[in-house]
Amino acid sequence: MTSEERRKEQRLINEILELLVTHYGGGLSEDDLDRGLESLQSAIELARRSHQGVLRKSGEPYFFHPLRVAHLAARHWMDFDSIMAAILHDVVEDTPVTLKEVEHAFGHEVALLVNGLTKADDEKLSREALKAETYRKQLLAAIQDVRVLCLKFWDRIDNLQTIGALAPAKQSLIAEETRSIYVPLARHLGMGQVASELDALSLRILYPRRAARYQAAIEVLQERSEGARRKIRSEIHHSFEHHKVPFLLNERWRPFSIAAAKGMGRGLTTLYTLEVQVDRTMDAYLALGLLHSLFSPIPGKLRDHLNVPSQFGYQSLKTTVQAGEIRMRVEITTRKLARFNESGVLAPGFEFRRANFQDLMRSLLEGESAFDTESLRLASASIQVYTPTGEIRTLPEGSSALDFAFDIHEELGLHAVRARINGQTRLLRSRLMDGDQVGIERVGTPQVLPKWLEWAVTPKARNRIRRYLRSRVQEGA
Repeated sequence: MTSEERRKEQRLINEILELLVTHYGGGLSEDDLDRGLESLQSAIELARRSHQGVLRKSGEPYFFHPLRVAHLAARHWMDFDSIMAAILHDVVEDTPVTLKEVEHAFGHEVALLVNGLTKADDEKLSREALKAETYRKQLLAAIQDVRVLCLKFWDRIDNLQTIGALAPAKQSLIAEETRSIYVPLARHLGMGQVASELDALSLRILYPRRAARYQAAIEVLQERSEGARRKIRSEIHHSFEHHKVPFLLNERWRPFSIAAAKGMGRGLTTLYTLEVQVDRTMDAYLALGLLHSLFSPIPGKLRDHLNVPSQFGYQSLKTTVQAGEIRMRVEITTRKLARFNESGVLAPGFEFRRANFQDLMRSLLEGESAFDTESLRLASASIQVYTPTGEIRTLPEGSSALDFAFDIHEELGLHAVRARINGQTRLLRSRLMDGDQVGIERVGTPQVLPKWLEWAVTPKARNRIRRYLRSRVQEGA
């Protein structure tokens, strides 16, 4: 290893340690913190020894890969066990170190996470069968601990960023797999920014020339608008300081996607967002008033997703303003919600609906295919509907009243006959909209029909309908 590589390695390790101490040092006793740091150093030493002399196809020492994965995990609020698992995530798969040795040295939780990230291994299975088995293994591990999937996201991000040495066909396979599996999973976990990064990295591999044109257009737009954007930021800074509103400004440029590339012609409005972070929810509404007093708001463009998240889970006030010659989007959120928007289930204070997630994972495991990507895609965007008693139920976008019935209880789904949507009698196949109030009328005997499979979109409903129909066939045989 060169001296430059040693410095790079030490810098990554130091930053990981600093992030962990910053995020968790205040909540741990001095002894617990010391033990955590000692265990992490032991994990680093084990991984360094295990990968010693091993190079990636790019010629880079292999140990940099788990270090970068751990660094991404630490940046997104993951804990000591998660960071150790990130450091060790390839030792069982690629080196003589066994899972039992990992568990003995670092505990059950670290071993569980490492096992969830280790590919299935069976000489009797074909390559495709092994791939499917690996997915199922990840889902089973995720049912026990969602951190398995989060670590997989960081692993995949680093692999996509350093994929250039692989054959183009192999790169395309990895990119397609990422878009069909891991992008919707990240969205389902509230990790919208992570999903966008995974998607953008994959699309750059699949459409390199289009991605290059998009990046060039972004750079031109950045240069042309720099002066105007600086002036706008200065005006906001002066106004907010005058009214004693603590704030932080972030500029976001839209990651590459097919939709973003199509919107290039519309300029700054579709490609750039100015994010304003404040301390409290009330400050967010005050900031919106100050912003609209500085720049004219565009009618019909205000969206309040501060208290009720958007279908992708993002929580902010969204508006579009005309600032001189520039029309631009502005999002106002709190610092706490900004962490939710960035890290989803990993953010401190996030109320993770663990039972809902576990139901989704079990439903995917029960699906007819090894990995039900269509159901997963639907589950990545959600709507919120209400029961007659006012209880909120979160369902995938495109769900029907039949999906709602099965979400309440399997028996209600099987015995459903009609729905009441916002007080009006509707068919079970009726699609629900965000905010609908839904009631289900039931009968004493199940009236399940094969066409119900066309009406339902959720894995839970479709799998239960399939099981019921199969049982009826077997009874008649």
